[in-house]
Amino acid sequence: MTREFVNSVCAQLPGAEVSDPWGGGHDAWKVGGKMFACIGSVGDGVSVKTPDIETAQMLIDAGIGTKAPYFHRSWVRLPWDTDHDEIRHRLNTSYDIVRASLTKKLQASLPSRN
Repeated sequence: MTREFVNSVCAQLPGAEVSDPWGGGHDAWKVGGKMFACIGSVGDGVSVKTPDIETAQMLIDAGIGTKAPYFHRSWVRLPWDTDHDEIRHRLNTSYDIVRASLTKKLQASLPSRN
């Protein structure tokens, strides 16, 4: 997996936008102004939101991810050697979690999710 692969998956999600909020080469993917994926400036993997702390810990215990530095415990960092299908699944899940947390009005203003 690479930064380019993650960015291509995220760019296909309805209403997803990328920014570099801290400067220095971060790719922070957001929907409705809330982040669902982040590649740090070091670029050693992508951090994604999971449904809860328990899911994040399960992924860490299974060796799929590691604790995402600077993020809540419900986030995990997936290293570049993570399977492409797993990355795609985790990016989509993170996007869906964050999109569902937006106000109904904001959700309605976004392009529909096929």
